Amino acid sequence: MINRWTAFVACLLLGGGLGWWVTAGKGLTFGLAAGVAAAAFCWLSLDSLRLGRLLAWLRSEQSNEAPGVMATAMSASGGVWGEIADRTRRLLKRRDEQYQEIQGRLDEFLAAMQASPSGVVLLDAQWRIEWSNRMATQHFGFDAQRDVMQHISNLVREPAFKAYMAAGNFSRDVVIPGNFSTPARPVKLSVHVHSYGRDRKLLLSRDITAVELAEAMRRDFVANVSHEIRTPLTVLSGFIETLQTLPLKDKERERYLALMSQQSYRMQTLVNDLLTLSRLEGSPFPDLHDWATTGALLAQCEQEARALSAVLKTQVSRLEFDLGPSSEIAGVQTELYSAMSNLVTNAVRYTPESGRVNVSWTVLPDGRGEFRVRDTGPGIAPEHLPRLTERFYRVDRSRSRETGGTGLGLAIVKHVAQRHGAELQIESVIGQGSSFSITFPAARVRTLQVSEAIRTAP
Repeated sequence: MINRWTAFVACLLLGGGLGWWVTAGKGLTFGLAAGVAAAAFCWLSLDSLRLGRLLAWLRSEQSNEAPGVMATAMSASGGVWGEIADRTRRLLKRRDEQYQEIQGRLDEFLAAMQASPSGVVLLDAQWRIEWSNRMATQHFGFDAQRDVMQHISNLVREPAFKAYMAAGNFSRDVVIPGNFSTPARPVKLSVHVHSYGRDRKLLLSRDITAVELAEAMRRDFVANVSHEIRTPLTVLSGFIETLQTLPLKDKERERYLALMSQQSYRMQTLVNDLLTLSRLEGSPFPDLHDWATTGALLAQCEQEARALSAVLKTQVSRLEFDLGPSSEIAGVQTELYSAMSNLVTNAVRYTPESGRVNVSWTVLPDGRGEFRVRDTGPGIAPEHLPRLTERFYRVDRSRSRETGGTGLGLAIVKHVAQRHGAELQIESVIGQGSSFSITFPAARVRTLQVSEAIRTAP
């Protein structure tokens, strides 16, 4: 500012001196005053011109025009207005950099919300949609562009959600069906609303279908285990009380003891199957170093099947075993035998007296190995096939009780097949029978020569 005043005074002195020189001898006072006035007018005109240019630049900045060239020229011209223009330009540049940084962070934040496994919906104070991510559009069937500023209740019409909104208690979540939920394949969403800002709402949705299914399976598992164990225990306790309180003849005592032995065997089988499932789920996958001979496995299955047929007194008319080519399977022999045995004994249990059970081992042209069990039993309806490998799932519970099944056999087969990289396939036609097959990958199957087969025979 001192330089500005100095320059202004110098300009006045210069103007006064020029006026005195021009009017020398004709009027000193008039010439001096005229020179000073002319100098002041020139100064103010130039100063106003520079101020006008500065204002024009600022206005162009506010109207999003490009003022860079003008601002640079004014900065180079010096003076107080040039300094003001230079400092303003720096402030605007810093503001633009900060804006770009904030915009970048906002874009990163929105990208993170888009990648979130949960649905995210931003609602204004009137519950209108301001923004939603891709997962929310899948959960609720939104259109991210079309449904902006739509009221959430117009798009999510579940009575439970509307009651949740009306109650205003957002300390808990609410579970509603998802957009693609059907009776055959239900989808469950957990929806939780959080308040933020000035009466705005953050709506979070999470697909809990798997969690709900796991919880339902856990409840069913506990209930089934309790029921399966309680029945034989009730029988055992009743017989024990009878033996303790009533005088019985030897034949009656023997019959009661035989029934008690049968029930205890049933409990033992159930516990063994449960332990097998637990061991399968908790142990590492088998490697390719241990090999089991298919001939030995099928021979054991045949022995067990014929013994079971005699015990059940069904006497399946035709029980055929086709050992196929001498082969080996890489895996745990006890697990492989458990899976194969479960399929064979199931076929024996459910095949009528005049029926037929065929068990075969085949090496497919692509090197894979197939173990298949076919029976001529009553068959299974199509709606039951997807659930057969669930624990304790039975098509006919009364029939399973009669045959002594635990309801865990096919669950064990499924786990063994998965652990060995194999595929379990089930085909059945009502009234014609069923076919169960385990197809092992080529990497786990090898064919033996005749000499090797003789050495590995049981």
